[in-house]
Amino acid sequence: MYARTITVRGDPRAVDDGIACARSDVWPGVERMDGCVGMSVLADRGAGRCIVTTAWATEDAMRAGADDVRDLRRQLDEVLRAEEVEIAEWEIAVLHRSRPAGDAACVRATWVDVPAGQTDRTIDAFRMSLLPRLDDLPGFCSASLLVDRPSHRAVAAVTYEDRAAMDRAREQGAALREEFSRAMGSTITEVAEFDLALAHLRVPEMA
Repeated sequence: MYARTITVRGDPRAVDDGIACARSDVWPGVERMDGCVGMSVLADRGAGRCIVTTAWATEDAMRAGADDVRDLRRQLDEVLRAEEVEIAEWEIAVLHRSRPAGDAACVRATWVDVPAGQTDRTIDAFRMSLLPRLDDLPGFCSASLLVDRPSHRAVAAVTYEDRAAMDRAREQGAALREEFSRAMGSTITEVAEFDLALAHLRVPEMA
């Protein structure tokens, strides 16, 4: 399974309009594409930042849909009054769901640089060692790990039932994050929190 993320930084006042555009225009267009297995939208209303993730059954399907997704993205960029856009492609290495994410769900995402040659080791350790401990966090719903092997990068996303649950898990989650990073020799480059504004993912369990 593969994913393309489109990170848009725009006008904070336009985020709700951007979410509405993603729901009414972008998702119906993406859903019809061959090999598409879902889409999600993370939103940081205060910062005016949205991350749109499209998921694909194969790398070929992801690449084949690039032009059509680009056209839909331009529409979203206009609505969000985009100032900066970043596109990245990933392998979906791990996905685990403990419970469905509801309308109030929130996500804490962590980006890391992975030492060269350590991607598979990081995936295995995330799946075998970290995931069971994340599953015990208050309000935990799901977790995923995306990796970009050529760039030696990864991003982990942990979904909680609501912001209160995410806040309650902050200290414990930070301790787990730091412990895992030290054990793997990876470097945390960013941690950010979002509302899960749209979640239409049909990616199967990969834990």
